[in-house]
Amino acid sequence: MDVVVAEGLTRRYGETTALDGVSLSVAGGEVFGLVGPNGAGKTTLVRALTGTTKAEGTVELFGTDPRSVEKARIGLLPQEFDPPDRLTARELISYYRGLYDDGRPVEALLADVGMTDDADTYYENLSGGQKRRTCVAATLVNDPELLVLDEPTTGIDPAGRRQLWRLLTDLADSGTTILITTHYMEEAQQLADRVGLLAAGELVALDTPDALITEHGGESLLYIDGEFEEGVESVLDYETSLDGDRLTVRNVRPEEIGAITETLDNAGIAYDSLTWTEPDLEDVYLELTGQTVTASGQILEDR
Repeated sequence: MDVVVAEGLTRRYGETTALDGVSLSVAGGEVFGLVGPNGAGKTTLVRALTGTTKAEGTVELFGTDPRSVEKARIGLLPQEFDPPDRLTARELISYYRGLYDDGRPVEALLADVGMTDDADTYYENLSGGQKRRTCVAATLVNDPELLVLDEPTTGIDPAGRRQLWRLLTDLADSGTTILITTHYMEEAQQLADRVGLLAAGELVALDTPDALITEHGGESLLYIDGEFEEGVESVLDYETSLDGDRLTVRNVRPEEIGAITETLDNAGIAYDSLTWTEPDLEDVYLELTGQTVTASGQILEDR
C-alpha cells in the first residue's frame, strides 16, 4: 500500500513557482529520498505532503487527507526547528515523549542518535550536529509509521551522519516508511530505495539510485597519468583517448584494471598513477539539470 500519494502539486509565491506539477508516491516501508540544492523546492514539497502548506493538486497520507491523519502516526522534522534552549537533550526528548500515550523510551532514543554522553547538556550549549541529532530523536518519540525528515543530517559530522543512516535503515527494516530530503547525493544513494531529483520545483527524474545512474550517470573511467608517446591508445583494447599527460580509458570495470596494467607493463609503457571513477547521483543530477550541488547545498555551476 502507498503511504504517500501526490498528484500534480503546484505552489506559487507571487511570481516564483516553488513546485511545478510534482507527482510521486511512497510505498509502505520504503525509504524515499528527495534530492536537490537549497531552493529546489524540497521544503515546500514536504510541507505540501504533510498538509502544513496549501498547494494545487492532491495529496493523501494513509489514503486520506493529511490533516485528518492521527498525529501519532507521523514524525516530522522540519529543516528549521528551534526547541527551548534551556532544556537539556534528555529533558527535551522527555518533554516531547510526554505528549504521547505510547512511544519509545527516552534513554533508548538518546542511544540511537549517539547523545547518551551529552544528554545532560543544555540545548543551547550543544554543537550544531548534536542539536540536529537531538531533534531527530524528538521526532521518533511516538514511534511513527511515517517519518518525514527535512535535511536531517545538516551540520552533523561524517561519523554521526553514518550513525543516523544506520538508525534510519533499521527503522525502515522494521516497517517504518521514511521520506527524507537531502542535498547530500551520497546520503540519498546510500539510504534511499528510490530517489526523486528536484530542480527549480520540478521533479526531473524518479527511480532507484542504480537505475538513475545506469541511465543518466555516464561511463566509468580509468585515468592513467604519465608521460606517453603518441599512439599509446592502440595498446589497449578499450575506447581510449590521450590528452596531454593523461590517458583516459572508458567503461572499465574494477576487476579489469589489473589486466590493463599488465598490458601496459608488457608493452614497456610506464605511468605515474591510476585513478578509477564510477558515476554516481551527482553525475546524474549534473546530466539532467546542468547543475552541480556543493556540500552546503548551493549550486556550484551551470553548464
